[in-house]
Amino acid sequence: MGSTKSGKQDYKQLLMEYLETGDESVLYRAEQFSKNSIQQSISPDEIVNEHYQSLLDIIPDMDDRIKSSFQFLIETMISYGMAYQEYHVLREKQIELRSEIGVAANMQDTLLKTQVPQVDSLDIGVKSVAAKEMNGDYHHFIIDDKGNIGIAIADVIGKGIPAAFCMSMIKYALESFSENQIFPKYILDSINRVVERNVKEGMFVTMFYGFYDVDTNYFHYASAGHEPGFILRKESHEFEEIDAKGLLLGVESEVTYEEKFTQIEKDDIIVLFTDGVTECRYGDRFIEQEEVLDVIKSFSHLPAQEIVDSVYKYFERLQDFELRDDFTIAVLKRIK
Repeated sequence: MGSTKSGKQDYKQLLMEYLETGDESVLYRAEQFSKNSIQQSISPDEIVNEHYQSLLDIIPDMDDRIKSSFQFLIETMISYGMAYQEYHVLREKQIELRSEIGVAANMQDTLLKTQVPQVDSLDIGVKSVAAKEMNGDYHHFIIDDKGNIGIAIADVIGKGIPAAFCMSMIKYALESFSENQIFPKYILDSINRVVERNVKEGMFVTMFYGFYDVDTNYFHYASAGHEPGFILRKESHEFEEIDAKGLLLGVESEVTYEEKFTQIEKDDIIVLFTDGVTECRYGDRFIEQEEVLDVIKSFSHLPAQEIVDSVYKYFERLQDFELRDDFTIAVLKRIK
């Protein structure tokens, strides 16, 4: 036993008193002894061994079977003590890691924070929720002096802290473009070169970027391997897919992205999201895209922010309040 000689004598004295009196006050003193032993890093097998040695002094003619049982217990406790110590080391490392991830998540929220633009012709709502501490999804708004709106929806393939810093780099690249450079094709061409040069091998980014012209009410868009967007047309009350061809960001340095545009009529609704929305699971099956769109349509009469909040709550309940992937959805509703 790693305790002092006086510590051994204290234990033996406590044991003798308890065997003679059965007094509960002795049990309290024994509890204090065990707490002090923990502070001195005395292992469980050492205490068991001290108990055995004290019994040999108190009961010299102890039965051989009891002696053997103590030897068995001591060996068992040695293995237990080692495993218990390893558990606590791993537990401390886990707590430390969680703390670091919490700091990184707060940094991510600060670095990637974006303001939803307020313009007369559009009602805009967005909802982005991380499945875990760090969010692998990203959304960002840009507004120029004329009130035109740029919106980026992205998903980093590769999660955690590296993904967060990748998104931070993309955000500051987006904000560095001048007003005459924020059309989708130019944005994706430029961001792709940034990602390809600065992001480690094996980490790629999907992105849908749209630009809404408030004077013409045209929506220009391009995609880098991202989920297609949709427009819920007021006239037909049906969804129209909006998609464009384009390779994921970061795969090749020289890539040309296709840009398309479409007219947005009054009360039309643009819907953009990540695969955390379209790949929701209900039990053992994935939700079909048509089901997702039907849910969105059922809330389309609401203001934009209420639409995205309601859609999120619906799928959160559907998955028993346990997201399996990051969830991001944005709605732009033309109101004038």
